[in-house]
Amino acid sequence: MNGLFGINGLLGYLVAVVLVVALAIIFGVLAVTTQSANVQNQYKIENYQDIKSNSIDNKDFFQNVQ
Repeated sequence: MNGLFGINGLLGYLVAVVLVVALAIIFGVLAVTTQSANVQNQYKIENYQDIKSNSIDNKDFFQNVQ
């Protein structure tokens, strides 16, 4: 059979497909749980005139309401 069912053959292909599908499902579930946990989380923006277009200091303008 020349390694048809070896790790470089059909078995390797199936392992790779199962791994990719499992990772897609896991990351999808994690994304949904993160979004559902933060759906009611509101933020308040203060001094929006001072926000620069590309600055790491912009995080100081957003405050969590909860």
